[in-house]
Amino acid sequence: MKVGVSIPQHGAHAHEGHRVAEFAIEMEKAGAHSLWVGDRLLAATNPKVGYAGADTIPAEFNSVLDPFLLLGIAGAATERVRLGTNVLIAPLYRPALLARSLTTVDVASRGRLVAGFGIGWSPEEYEAAGVPFTKRGIRLDETLDALEAIWTTDPAGYSGTLVSVPEHRVELKPVQRPHPPIHLAGFTPATLQRIGRRADGWLPVVPVPSAPEWDSRLVALRDVIDRAAEEAGRDPGAIETIVRVNVKAGTPVERIAETIERNSAATGFDDYFVDFMYATDSVDGAMAAATRLFDLLR
Repeated sequence: MKVGVSIPQHGAHAHEGHRVAEFAIEMEKAGAHSLWVGDRLLAATNPKVGYAGADTIPAEFNSVLDPFLLLGIAGAATERVRLGTNVLIAPLYRPALLARSLTTVDVASRGRLVAGFGIGWSPEEYEAAGVPFTKRGIRLDETLDALEAIWTTDPAGYSGTLVSVPEHRVELKPVQRPHPPIHLAGFTPATLQRIGRRADGWLPVVPVPSAPEWDSRLVALRDVIDRAAEEAGRDPGAIETIVRVNVKAGTPVERIAETIERNSAATGFDDYFVDFMYATDSVDGAMAAATRLFDLLR
């Protein structure tokens, strides 16, 4: 089983940003398979839409570090671990800028990037980026089209209804060919269909604690992806699943290990990463918890 961990990025962890390189080094030594970042632009004080179905936004989102810089630091400090984004809110970024940043990470890390994308949920983040909140799905599809053009052709350009990139020279390509694997997060029917049609992977979530019913739900959702892939003439087996494990505060590490083992046995998934954002209040705490988890799952 492959198990990774989120890089300290939010809340109390963000205030120890000077320790990101240390964290990455120690996690690779401890056996982490991957390191991950998320993407929060801002946490609105009076949000129109709360987080995960709530009316509010977690206090941990009030402090956040930049995902691209963190990946650069972690990539420079390590040699083996995969470096993933779960997730970048792709429609917030101009494709040319997004492609340049992600190509830099993949080149600098010698081909270890997993590019995970989503459409986000915060209207205020879109407002701050100067991007309309409507038609996010269409904007995501066009952004992915533009990225693929930039990553696979030279000269490259793209013209869509919402997104465009002037034709330009692109001699520097990512190390991974034809491009870094593109993973998408989400549970909606439109997202699952999109993953089956065009993505290299799916990024679902399992909370800890959670009931076994959560595992069967993920199996059913993965079946939707597989059927969509087959309808598009693609091999479902070529689409990865990497599960994000969100840990509630106060959860023992043993419970996290039990949940991962239960979920893997029920679903057949074998690639996970754990976010200790809510479960620990320091980088030392996150490193200790992750190290203990890796030992339990060996």
